Amino acid sequence: EMSEFIIALHALVFLMHAGESKSSEELSTNLCTNPVRIRKVMAKCKKYGIVTTKAGVNGGYMVADKGENINLRQIYDAVSVPIIESRWHSGDMDSDCAICSGMAQYVDELFFMMNEECVKMLENIKLCDVEERLGQIKELRL
Repeated sequence: EMSEFIIALHALVFLMHAGESKSSEELSTNLCTNPVRIRKVMAKCKKYGIVTTKAGVNGGYMVADKGENINLRQIYDAVSVPIIESRWHSGDMDSDCAICSGMAQYVDELFFMMNEECVKMLENIKLCDVEERLGQIKELRL
């Protein structure tokens, strides 16, 4: 589910900005979501090496390498959810009509290509770019 990508992105930018470890409870306050959801997503990010954990009183999650070299493709890979997908397909594969029988496969191929292009785009966006844009958005709202 794409919401996992959003949770990971938000948490990682927040951790990078904070420059210190944060618990899932602290993250949940900033993300406005359940700490259990955050722990599930952060476990995927830790497995992928873009988040580290620290035990103890001031423990929690920290962004790896201060977030300097992390791009959005890495987050996408960590949560491994397609950006564009359809669980519903039109037509009927057993139909004699080429359009009716082939559309489901065509749409799957199209969405695969669209995902590939989106993923290439994500490689060019770093966490620091997101943090910078968020600063601009805040300025625009003032």
